[in-house]
Amino acid sequence: MVMQQLRVGMIGESIIKVTDAESARVMGSGALDVFATPAMIALMEAASVAAIDPFLDTRQASVGIHLDVKHVAATPLGERVTAIAEITHIEDQRVTLEVRAWDEHDMIGEGRHIRYIIDIDRFMQRIRYDNL
Repeated sequence: MVMQQLRVGMIGESIIKVTDAESARVMGSGALDVFATPAMIALMEAASVAAIDPFLDTRQASVGIHLDVKHVAATPLGERVTAIAEITHIEDQRVTLEVRAWDEHDMIGEGRHIRYIIDIDRFMQRIRYDNL
């Protein structure tokens, strides 16, 4: 299994320039034109995927199963935000990552994310069966 190439300390990154589409007002998570918490979480998940999925075989993917983050600083529209995810623990199919996000001035968020390695065909078959 290709997953054996995953190692503690591996890092993934995701970067975005904050537009109106990622604002709290547009995303429905608040009334202000600042970077939305759901957008920060999506960026952290994208960084986590970047740390894991390139090392999986084509029949596998990772899915998020737990997220515990703090959004600690506001970011105005137009700034660049970078999320970094570092693998801190691997146990069987479960991968734990430390996630952080920075805008052009400060760290804006941090926390922990857990992803699970799945077999895509089995997962999708179960989803179809569950929704009959």
